[in-house]
Amino acid sequence: MHHRLPAALIALACLPPAPLALATDAATLDRIVVTAARRAQTVDEALASVTLIERADIEASQAPDLIDLLGRQAGIDIARTGGPGSASTVFLRGGNSNHALVLVDGIRVASTNSGGFDFAHLPLEQIERIEIVRGPRAALWGSDAIGGVVHVFTRAPGQHARVHAGSHGRAGASAGFGIGDREHGFGITAGYDRLRGFSATHPGFGPGHDPDDDGYRNRSLGLQGRTRLGATHTLGAVLLATDADVEFDQGETRAEHRTGGLTLAGAPTAAWNHSLSIGQSRDDLSTPVYGSRFASRRESLDWVNTLAATPDQTVSAGLAWQHEHGASLDAFSGTVFDRSRRNAAGFLGWSGTFGAHRLEAFARHDDNGQFGGATTGSAAWGWQANERLRTRLSWGEGFRAPNFNELYYPDFGYGYAGNPDLAPERSRTVEAGADLLLPAGQRVSATAYRSRVDDLVAFAGEDFQAVNVARAEIDGVELDYAWRQGPWRLDANATWLRTEDAATGARLLRRAGRSAHASISRTVGAAFEFGFDLDHTGNRDDVSTRLGGFTLAHLRLAWRPAPAWTLQARIENLTDKDYAWAAGYATPGRSGLLSLRWTPQANR
Repeated sequence: MHHRLPAALIALACLPPAPLALATDAATLDRIVVTAARRAQTVDEALASVTLIERADIEASQAPDLIDLLGRQAGIDIARTGGPGSASTVFLRGGNSNHALVLVDGIRVASTNSGGFDFAHLPLEQIERIEIVRGPRAALWGSDAIGGVVHVFTRAPGQHARVHAGSHGRAGASAGFGIGDREHGFGITAGYDRLRGFSATHPGFGPGHDPDDDGYRNRSLGLQGRTRLGATHTLGAVLLATDADVEFDQGETRAEHRTGGLTLAGAPTAAWNHSLSIGQSRDDLSTPVYGSRFASRRESLDWVNTLAATPDQTVSAGLAWQHEHGASLDAFSGTVFDRSRRNAAGFLGWSGTFGAHRLEAFARHDDNGQFGGATTGSAAWGWQANERLRTRLSWGEGFRAPNFNELYYPDFGYGYAGNPDLAPERSRTVEAGADLLLPAGQRVSATAYRSRVDDLVAFAGEDFQAVNVARAEIDGVELDYAWRQGPWRLDANATWLRTEDAATGARLLRRAGRSAHASISRTVGAAFEFGFDLDHTGNRDDVSTRLGGFTLAHLRLAWRPAPAWTLQARIENLTDKDYAWAAGYATPGRSGLLSLRWTPQANR
């Protein structure tokens, strides 16, 4: 019989919380997360705003893709330049898309060239769970974690299968297989998805508009393996590969991504846990019609140690090393740039519980081969006022080293050139929050924060060359609400956000000042469930225009005719609302998705 990886092993091997909102029961609060402090702790222990999305939550949501799922979380804005599979960005807490550190199984996956990660090509069928930590985490994770961390864990080994079909010629299938026991195991998940699509742009987009359908194809493969070494250690391996073909008005882009790693994790003594990981992430992006190719490579080594100094105090320490390489090739001019750099770092942390109070502090020093040293710190205090109310207060610093495109990409006559004289971005954030358990199965969480980003990189110089602007100011409030009562479940969140370029007073692009999401569902017996979702996004500024706000409604149904089988149906955009994520780019109208899942009871 196959056994899933135990939570403690996941916590060690990740090295590097709320289904769709905060949940209310003790079992949920005791669930393990590992990203907030780089060690295993329960959701309720984390002194940060944390969302945990598990496999059951992903399936119940019936989200068509990862971008859609992330876009429903508090503090997250998204933008698409077309339909599913098109270039997509995630803005966490008002920061730029490269202000969120993205990890897959503890491995950095953002492109060394653009600094961002395109979530559009990571299928939900390859994901076991997602941890979202809001707020700066540079003192633990280093560069990029200004707005927070999005950590994706790939699918745990097990037997499962799914076929789906939907609007715009969508069809696909996925399947997984796993074998093993508590000592050794191996699993594989493979999937395919394709869409005929629709035109990515509106007729008024410009001379490049082509009214034909812009399709999408994605092939994915995930592997996981583990074996016990001696009495105290486990060796684990992960691999994720995706190949995507994205059509747009002028041609097609091929996007290939590979992430893989090995982790040796264990507990040499009763008080000491550690994990040693090596990882690699690589991206190749080619667009033949433009004769362009971008290549990104990153190798990493991490060693994280956790020591229980006393029953109520924990010390964490770690070393990290990474080598980055980025290249841009052009069919007409040859090598545009070909650059490498390395980064070495060490961090130290402490956390302790003193009665109703919990304290933690972290510090990290990064030595970047290109930009020199950067020291960041963070501190947090939590107070369990009573069994229903917990408050928290935190401060943290962040920094980001400019990516290779921002530094070296030349001006081919269209502007937006890089600038090798850029300085790293630095940030400071203060945050206050409270979590409250209410009667009748209710839970409320509120968080307010204030961030200042100095030397923000923006394409605002002469001919829109990359330059450091004085400061970006970001202030926000996030609310989460959850209610459980018998067969009923309600999850909702709302975000108020103010972003501003302090030098010009302009809002940062494509970030809404107001957004809200709500999901209500009801089970009927053991076989049926229905749900209704609402997503509201306020107006946003885009290049030379303002995009209007909109509200979308969605309906979902699920029927389980047998314990292992589930038939799901979802209707997106019930009212056929006309809306835009980015100026000039099209979005789907009313559309549907039908799925049939097979999951043996032993793998639920």
